[in-house]
Amino acid sequence: MSQFIDRKEQIENNFTYHPPKPGQLERYEAIRAKFKELALFIIDNTPYSREQSLALTELEKASFFANAAIARNE
Repeated sequence: MSQFIDRKEQIENNFTYHPPKPGQLERYEAIRAKFKELALFIIDNTPYSREQSLALTELEKASFFANAAIARNE
């Protein structure tokens, strides 16, 4: 995908279902596994708090966008 994609094309791409291509499912799962590992580490090493919750939320968002990078750009 071009670095200078038209904004309307980008909207179209972002709101379209992207069925997995060969090899992508394994990469999605590997990304989720690493984020899960870090989430469990955070739970084990920080007190239950608003800050912990925010850290976990940001991990979820990062996991989503990492997988979206694959889905939307390959």
